[in-house]
Amino acid sequence: MRNLRKERIGVVTSSKMDKSIVVAVERREKHPLYGKFVKKTSKFTAHDEKNDCNEGDTVKIMETRPISKNKCWRLVEILERAK
Repeated sequence: MRNLRKERIGVVTSSKMDKSIVVAVERREKHPLYGKFVKKTSKFTAHDEKNDCNEGDTVKIMETRPISKNKCWRLVEILERAK
């Protein structure tokens, strides 16, 4: 089971909480009728143990056990810092 954890790459939209970040993950979905690709966004609350993320950073998050009511993802690494 340990190797079946989902991983997502997204952009940090909020880092105001203590040891938590909100990550927006964007995906492209085909419109069912018109066939145009539409951008859809999902927001995940992730655990950031060292509080080292800032808004605009590109990060990789991984699914984990529930840490709080709506936190079941954790930060794996910061791929790119915000400029």
